[in-house]
Amino acid sequence: MNLNKVLFGFFVLLALTLNFGFFYGDIDNPDHHNVYELFAALVVGLIATVMKLGERSQIGAVLLAASLVVDLQLIAAAVVWVLAVHVTEVGLTPAVMASIVSLSGGALLANLLSVVLLTMETTSINR
Repeated sequence: MNLNKVLFGFFVLLALTLNFGFFYGDIDNPDHHNVYELFAALVVGLIATVMKLGERSQIGAVLLAASLVVDLQLIAAAVVWVLAVHVTEVGLTPAVMASIVSLSGGALLANLLSVVLLTMETTSINR
């Protein structure tokens, strides 16, 4: 068993589950979406992206692209949160929360694609 592949799979799955945990709930209700869960999803997504660097296969390139999409979406969600709460002092209105959760939903789709591709790559390896 290759420890690097285990760790890589772990971080890809953890990124997906953390993102889903943040995404799940009423889209406009701030009580259903924790800022620390968004932060954890972002950090784990960034770790997964770093682990994908250096992969030279075509599927590795697509996994890296999906991971970059995840990072971009979650960074955008975090920026919207920070701007709404700390810069403009608008607060977490239902419209702002819906925007944050929608960005997280886009990241969730990219995370799901990564897991599907990783599973397909794993099952296609000949023993």
